[in-house]
Amino acid sequence: MTFVRVDNTGMVDPGDIKKAIKDTTILISVMHANNETGTVEPIEEIGKIARASDILFHTDAAQSVGKIGTDVTELNVDFLSVTGHKVYAPKGVGAVYIRNGIKIAPLIHGSGQERGRRAGTENVLSAVGLGAACALAKERLEDDSLRIHRLRDRLHERLLSEIPDLVLNGHPERRIPNTLNVSFPGIDGRELLKRLPDICASTGAACHERSVKLSHVLAAMNVPESAGRGAVRLSLGRENTEKETDQAAEMIIAVYKKLRG
Repeated sequence: MTFVRVDNTGMVDPGDIKKAIKDTTILISVMHANNETGTVEPIEEIGKIARASDILFHTDAAQSVGKIGTDVTELNVDFLSVTGHKVYAPKGVGAVYIRNGIKIAPLIHGSGQERGRRAGTENVLSAVGLGAACALAKERLEDDSLRIHRLRDRLHERLLSEIPDLVLNGHPERRIPNTLNVSFPGIDGRELLKRLPDICASTGAACHERSVKLSHVLAAMNVPESAGRGAVRLSLGRENTEKETDQAAEMIIAVYKKLRG
């Protein structure tokens, strides 16, 4: 197995993918959009490289489906995986696109359910829920993406106005519209969120056995540990409003200033 590095925005270089291909390479897998920073990878270009090399290509589109376009033909993928709850479907259901003509080994052997790929009684309610959620997401995609994009930028600009040293983690432009990952200078992101019980968010560092470990995503982007400790991922959704966005910004700024003394 070969791992390809990313740059400081979290972007993988298609040229590096091409160089990493060996005679024994049978599959390339790159996530469409990163779950922590929102960076959108050049899947279409990588797909062309895979196709030219006659190598199967998979992308994890859990974060991108319902937020940006995910046309399997345009992306040049052989496999594309989807997670239900990321597109407002029931939790615990997902789907995988498999290009016609490709055969894969069953996930669970036994009976012939799900075209022989996963034996066992099908979860019909969740499957129908996922289908309905995807249909609704497609119908609302353009409007939702534009509105949420504006909310995310509004939140970012408001934070920057009071915290000019705030650092953006991820690509400045090639990002899914709902994700804002920023590092707050001079503080620990966990302390910030601990004092913001009304805001649901995650940090860029995790505590394991009394030690703080930088997110593997930020580490791969060469984010300094001092900045990574202050990283917070803020995500907006379909139901968020301008008022909520402004309230969140004010609460975050107030707590940040208290922590800085």
